Amino acid sequence: MRRNRILAVIPAYNEQDNIVSTIEDLRNCVPDIDYVVINDGSKDQTLDICKERGYNYVDLPVNLGLAGAFQTGMRYALEHGYDYAIQFDADGQHSAAYIDEMVEVAQRAEANIVIGSRFATQKKPVSARMAGSVLISAMIMLTTRKRIQDPTSGMRLFDKQMIPLFANELDFGPEPDTISLLMRWGYKVEEMQVEMRERVAGESYLNFTKSVAYMLRMSISILLVQWFRRKK
Repeated sequence: MRRNRILAVIPAYNEQDNIVSTIEDLRNCVPDIDYVVINDGSKDQTLDICKERGYNYVDLPVNLGLAGAFQTGMRYALEHGYDYAIQFDADGQHSAAYIDEMVEVAQRAEANIVIGSRFATQKKPVSARMAGSVLISAMIMLTTRKRIQDPTSGMRLFDKQMIPLFANELDFGPEPDTISLLMRWGYKVEEMQVEMRERVAGESYLNFTKSVAYMLRMSISILLVQWFRRKK
């Protein structure tokens, strides 16, 4: 039986201190997985490290942000005929040890998307950031009648039906509002418990102020804006 071809899409912006450990984690835990680093206009040595170490990469000359970098990776997955693509952070917070199990969940549940969830079986801690996550979960529940415990998780597995959508639709970003829209269209989303590490070096795309704005923007989009997006 042919093994599923899986691509790890790794958006990377200024991740010189983390990119090596991220790739080594993939190689150690899932030796037969393919990956592509999307260097998103990094200003540090991320691109040089990819070149020196012979990593598979696509270099974006300007910073497109997470959505643009992820779409570039999904276009790569589409062009090369992958069965699954997994969104995998370059900052070392995601663990490749869960990837095979996520594929198993997708196949067993016939799911189009599997979210690596910090809260599938564990309670959310009480914090300002988790309050935003609770709000987004509530908006998804309100509009889809389905519960997603960790809507902001950046570790997501997408099947072959999802890859062309995220590759070609300009307004399909790797965000909770898009996940909610796809659920409303009838696609199946499952969650699986994972553990995530703390970032040890570099800076996140989101600081506190941006995080608050992001949570509010996602909630408004899920509740209002997505109803005006194109129909399936």
